[in-house]
Amino acid sequence: MSAAVQSAVLGATGYSGYELTKRLLAHPSVKQPALFRVNPDPTQSPNLADWYPQLSGNGYGQLVMDAFSWDALKAKGTDVIFFCTPHEVSRELAIEAGDRGFRVVDLSGAWRLKEATNRAVYKFEDHDPAQAALLDQQAVYGSPELHKYAIEKAELVANPGCYATSIILALAAWTNDGLIDLEFGVICDSKSGVSGAGKAPSPTTHFVEVADSLSAYSVFGHRHTGEMLEQLGLEASQLQFTPHLLPIPRGILSTIYVRPKTGVTAEVLEYSLKEFAVGKPFVRVFAPGKLPQIKYSLHTNYCDIGFQLSPDGSRAVLVSCLDNLVKGAAGQAIQNMNLMFGFDEREGLQ
Repeated sequence: MSAAVQSAVLGATGYSGYELTKRLLAHPSVKQPALFRVNPDPTQSPNLADWYPQLSGNGYGQLVMDAFSWDALKAKGTDVIFFCTPHEVSRELAIEAGDRGFRVVDLSGAWRLKEATNRAVYKFEDHDPAQAALLDQQAVYGSPELHKYAIEKAELVANPGCYATSIILALAAWTNDGLIDLEFGVICDSKSGVSGAGKAPSPTTHFVEVADSLSAYSVFGHRHTGEMLEQLGLEASQLQFTPHLLPIPRGILSTIYVRPKTGVTAEVLEYSLKEFAVGKPFVRVFAPGKLPQIKYSLHTNYCDIGFQLSPDGSRAVLVSCLDNLVKGAAGQAIQNMNLMFGFDEREGLQ
């Protein structure tokens, strides 16, 4: 498609919504995004530049967030809607968006999971369970590295979770190639900056609570676990995922512990990762002996992956890093949009 795309962002005031809007404004094949709010508070400014003054004076004028309505979306000539809304809001609105002919990239967890047992963690109460169940199966999990061709044709793309992206992209090559002893299990120890908790403050995310500390949370119950199981083809008993909160604004580092199958060498493991990365412009595999760090991928759409094998070959440690607001949210959403509308998937992201 050569014509510029008209995008709309619903929920631009959150961290992911702002990151997405900022990048859409600079995208060479996208018109200035239309911005909307659900049930706006009349006491709060409708100008996004008042929420994020760094958007002021960039030649965009006022970035006014209109009250959401389907008629307003149609009047703007919207081609694609980005939902940066709570899970339950996206769950409700995406059904009608499809009925009205809008393509959707949803940054929430509303449509990521195919298995009802995994989806139960969200406790959705669908007004039309039959229609929701149908859309659950039609939605495409928006990992371009795994589902590129399905995303190109999709009407609803479910943008992956940030933790899930860091772990799925690191493990996909080795699980696909059968290099891991899954009976031993996979242990994923992930640490994220505080922006991953969203913009709304809470007693556990205030600066005074997070600074000079490191804490684990949602042990045995994090919502991204189901994505990892479904996309990697693992059983719940084969994967342990524990997230931690780092006292930094953004970024994720996942350390993954596995046991390679007998006879698997470092050369085989490296070849598998590099083969997986072919044709995937935002996966960077580090040279042997070098491991990613959060600072290398900050403010980029890259997922960086490296590993080390123990001297006796019995244990391997994978490390992956990404920016939770870019590859873990807004950047991946734009990458998905690029595929949906026939653009180079790197456009607007380099």
